[in-house]
Amino acid sequence: MSDRRCPCGSGEVLSECCGRYLTGLGVGRPAPTAEALMRSRFTAFALGDEEHLLATWHPDTRPDECAPDPGTRWLHLHIDEVVDGSPFHQTGVVAFTAVFRDSGGRGELHERSRFVRVGRVWLYVDGVHAG
Repeated sequence: MSDRRCPCGSGEVLSECCGRYLTGLGVGRPAPTAEALMRSRFTAFALGDEEHLLATWHPDTRPDECAPDPGTRWLHLHIDEVVDGSPFHQTGVVAFTAVFRDSGGRGELHERSRFVRVGRVWLYVDGVHAG
């Protein structure tokens, strides 16, 4: 892993930020909060780490595959709201705006994602797209 900035927009280097949670990079430590998991999932989309996306998706809602679209470039992430999702909660919600570029130009994805903690591991359950 290089010392490049993490795609999630935290300002940290990848190895000190989402890189420590990414399954496909061989690390795969559990994210301590729902927000940290959301950031790592954005980074997984940006880097094409389908393994991490599937590993962090709740089995009740996980698809068989979720290969990131190679025609979509994820540019940056803004966390709009966080409700619960700390190490002391069982559930959490993270609302975010993800900016991307694809063949149609620049766009934004607005989603309110739900997370659940199973044991010590946060998992993505689902999300509702807005706007």
